[in-house]
Amino acid sequence: MSARHPEFALVPIAQLHAHERIDGRDVAKLAAKIRNEGMVSDPVWVARGSLVVLNGHHRVAALRRLGAARVPAWIFDYDAEIVRLGRWSPGPEISKSEVVRRAKGGELYPPKTTRHEIGVELPHRPTPLAELMPDARARGYRSSEPSRGRDAGAPGAE
Repeated sequence: MSARHPEFALVPIAQLHAHERIDGRDVAKLAAKIRNEGMVSDPVWVARGSLVVLNGHHRVAALRRLGAARVPAWIFDYDAEIVRLGRWSPGPEISKSEVVRRAKGGELYPPKTTRHEIGVELPHRPTPLAELMPDARARGYRSSEPSRGRDAGAPGAE
């Protein structure tokens, strides 16, 4: 089975599954930064199909706090070799299937437990906050990269 390249999408925030807890103080600071800049500098990383957040739990929480309906995300085939899973601190090895299981079951790891790395370079992809808000479609906002970006109702639900 060949892995697909990472794909950019605006993912409905309600469909995402965290696998780690967050630090509320960091979320408050990040929400203020995003609101002040009017921009999300880097998309989060999400597993195709399961919609588990691999990297960016604090960004997702900050966007929730700001009332966003969508999150800019790079969608990855989680089982692909380009996605590597390690830990930020010493401890037992964690498997990708365990990350998905815990996310789906709401059994969250402490903040900064897992460390996901990817073996490809992603282009810089800032996203205006206005494109992520609930009324963005009514105002006619669209992805600025139509060939690579899409509003993903259910990425990976193929």
